[in-house]
Amino acid sequence: MTIHLTINGKPFEAEPGQTILEVARQHDLDIPTLCYHKDLSPTGNCRMCMVEVKGGRFLQAACVTPVWEGMDIQTHSSKVVHDRKMTLEMMLANHPQDCITCDASGECELQDLAYEYQARAPEWGSKGTRYPVNSDPNPFIRVDMNRCILCRRCVLACGEIQVRDVWGIANRGIEEQIVAGAGTTMMEARCESCGQCVAYCPTGALSNKMSYGVARAHQVQRVTTTCSYCGVGCQFDLLVKKGKVIGVASSPDAPVNGMALCVKGRYGYDYVHHPERLKKPMVREYLIKKGMKKKVGGPGWEWVETDWETALNLAAGKLRETMDKFGAESVGVLTSAKCTNEENYLMNKLARQVIGTNNIDHCARL
Repeated sequence: MTIHLTINGKPFEAEPGQTILEVARQHDLDIPTLCYHKDLSPTGNCRMCMVEVKGGRFLQAACVTPVWEGMDIQTHSSKVVHDRKMTLEMMLANHPQDCITCDASGECELQDLAYEYQARAPEWGSKGTRYPVNSDPNPFIRVDMNRCILCRRCVLACGEIQVRDVWGIANRGIEEQIVAGAGTTMMEARCESCGQCVAYCPTGALSNKMSYGVARAHQVQRVTTTCSYCGVGCQFDLLVKKGKVIGVASSPDAPVNGMALCVKGRYGYDYVHHPERLKKPMVREYLIKKGMKKKVGGPGWEWVETDWETALNLAAGKLRETMDKFGAESVGVLTSAKCTNEENYLMNKLARQVIGTNNIDHCARL
């Protein structure tokens, strides 16, 4: 059954069960949101998606209101725009006015909407810092609840995607706030430091400690890559500034993982610029010294850099010598969880079909 409705004077069709917001976005019609995210359950908390429905007594939240036959909707009437601006001003009333130094500036959804609707914090609203800044000892996630707008995205992301339920709501009215556990630290509330809450936070209430204060959104280049920690194949964007990786950001279009990442994928990137990281293949070279016996791994041998062709030829030669002397079953192959599934499959073929051995194993037994 097809539902016929009108949005801003134009006719559209919808499926039963669709919300106003889903139909609008399906046809590229703008309805602003803060608490809504396509990956999370809609809650209608922020009231930014309010629209005017003909015949209704009140404005309706588009993210939770299903469409019906003959519905007539206005998304930007004067009443709607006034309501959205007032909602933003109420949010800004308890929000720090420090956009000039805020780490989230340039990718803050609240900032973008305040600019679009020309909303300003009311004079009576500035109450200063209500909560401790950087209030949680978590080594990866920086918490500043002064910037929180109570959208509950972090609560839903932790509960619905990571299924840890670290974040919750405490108190009511003006004292309402997001807390970890029952007012404990994140780690005490079973946090896995996956950073899902950071990825979905629309403001700077939750941010990454490792890259905090290093660069603004317009100062970094995003480079899409695949995580090297396991064979799942999660994708994300590396944040690069002046040739150096300074952080990781979720990529909504990642085919395997979407916005989700584990703690290693999101925060384990600092090895890239470690001073001891190997950048070229290395082989042992015997240094001829007087009176010294040639013994592999003993005195007189040093690791030296070489090219890939030399290193692979050397490895192939050693394998051939071993197989000629002791047989193929004397060779063992150990693969890695840091390779992709496809790479591990190729190693399996190399061991069984090329070398002729069944001695192949996996370091993590995944």
